[in-house]
This record gives sequence, C-alpha cells and structure tokens, in this order.
Amino acid sequence: MSYPQYPSQQQQSYQPATAGEPPLWAPYYGATLPVAVQRFFKKYTTFSGRASRSEYWWWALVAFAVGVALNIITSVAGAAGSTVTADGTPVPGPGALVGGILLIIWGLAVIVPSFALLVRRLHDANLSGWLALLILVPFLGALALVVMAILPSNPAGQRFDRPVG
Repeated sequence: MSYPQYPSQQQQSYQPATAGEPPLWAPYYGATLPVAVQRFFKKYTTFSGRASRSEYWWWALVAFAVGVALNIITSVAGAAGSTVTADGTPVPGPGALVGGILLIIWGLAVIVPSFALLVRRLHDANLSGWLALLILVPFLGALALVVMAILPSNPAGQRFDRPVG
C-alpha cells in the first residue's frame, strides 16, 4: 500500500544556479588538480577571499612533487663530475649549481602565492589570515597550520568574500 505524497514531502533535486566553475573570488569546492593549479596562478597575490580544501591540498601536492623532482635532478646532476677533496669532503659536480638555481627560482616563484593560498584557506575555515604568521614558530607553527588547513569549511567564513564585478 502506498500513501500519496504531498508537495512538501516530495523529494526535490538540487539544481545549481550556474553551471561550471564558480567565479574566482569564490572558493571552488571539489576542485580537480588542473583547476586548482590554474586558480592558484590566476590568484597569484590575492590574499582576500577563501580557498577550499581541495584547492589548497591539490596545490600542496603539486608543490611537493615539483620540489622532490627538482631535488632529484639536483642530486643526479651534482653526482656527475663530483670529487672528493684530500680531507674527505665531497664536492658536488657543476650540475648541482644548475639544480640549486632551479630550486631557488621555483621557491621564489611560489612563496608569495603559496602564502596567499594559505591565508585564503584560513579564511575558509573562518580564521584570521594573520595566523599564517605561525609559520615563523619553528616546527609547532607549521604543525598548527597543517591542522588549521585540514579544518572543514565554515559558512561564517563568507565574511572574507569580496565579490568582484
């Protein structure tokens, strides 16, 4: 026996207001890796607004992978032509200099936007962006920031949004 369903009891499907990506000023929940990296570079120095967990952690994965790859390149390039001095001190080959320069360029290219992304991630958890300065506290500051970056989104974080146009 089935009972009739009244309009208030019928299941309604959720239809998003707009299809596609949200605007750049809004966080993108469920962002894929390519989209997260693209948004990272589009919002290079944007400290206002919010960033979803997926935007933040996809970029963290890419930054870690590039760092590991550059370190491997530096190690391999430095091993070629390496020598040992008379007192037993190893001297890396000339390729280590090239790898070191690449590491410095990569670090300088992503330090400001990575910091901006961290601030936006803290905003999404409804925390002050100034907490990003905890990175200056050795070990425990970085650990606290990892914990804060893991926190789920808080709807009250909308106070940090500044819609453009």
